[in-house]
Amino acid sequence: MAVIVLGSINIDLVVQVSHLPHKGETVIGNNFFTACGGKGANGAVAIAKLGIPVSMVGQVGGDQFGETLLKGLQSAGVNTQGVIINPDTHSGVASIVVDQHGDNTIACAGGANSLVGDAEIQQFKALLPGAKVVSLELGIPLDVVVAAASAASAADCIVILDPAPARNDLPDELYPLIDIITPNEVEASQLVGFPVIDPETATRAALILQQRGVKTVIVTLGSQGALCCSANETFFVPALSVSVVDTVAAGDAFNGGLVAALASGKSLPEAMQWATVAGALSVTQAGAQSSLPDRASFLQFLSSH
Repeated sequence: MAVIVLGSINIDLVVQVSHLPHKGETVIGNNFFTACGGKGANGAVAIAKLGIPVSMVGQVGGDQFGETLLKGLQSAGVNTQGVIINPDTHSGVASIVVDQHGDNTIACAGGANSLVGDAEIQQFKALLPGAKVVSLELGIPLDVVVAAASAASAADCIVILDPAPARNDLPDELYPLIDIITPNEVEASQLVGFPVIDPETATRAALILQQRGVKTVIVTLGSQGALCCSANETFFVPALSVSVVDTVAAGDAFNGGLVAALASGKSLPEAMQWATVAGALSVTQAGAQSSLPDRASFLQFLSSH
């Protein structure tokens, strides 16, 4: 069954450096490249590369970056009929600095992503009859996310929210519309108001989010692994040991693997394994969409782990 992704589409401007700059510090980089990115678009590409039909809904600017971003999505097999080209603004841009350990800092200019609205919601609703899973994130206006979650929930789709970029002001009415929420440590901390640093604090955070109405909470803890709390079970999946090159899009790969598995009819524990493998493989390559695993390499790695 098909997936709809509603979210941000960015061009990534990436500088590789020896160490991340401190406040006021200029660091000379040793490499620069551009890559197609955006949390929503990365998720759509991750799902498509795993062999699942997926449609992207969002907005790009009427600039050269917009053309590049559309071509990147299409070449990965993503249906882009729901992507609107806005000639009056620039495409979203992410300035990314990556150090020698694969850690990164990111600053985004939303551009077209900030203008996603009623037109995209109409595109989204038109795709709902053929969808099983809907993937949302917070790189677009929050009212659009709420409207999409409401429509998807009414259509009996599985609604998955990656609450990134991190914020602490999600409206109360959004939580009951979410089947699965997937914050990392920073995002979980913002949502619940205390530091989430390990499985114990992640469990506390998950219970709070469930009390707000979310059905299943998955908290990713980087190299520690990920905690999953549903109404029926709580379990922890350790991270896989791999050689880290670049952690950009690791969370998007994790979510892509999760969505792909659920769209394929896998159980929640199986979907967690898919997510963990996809996230691990992504950090072994540089870039965002370029680091996302294809189905063949994914299945080979999955079978060996």
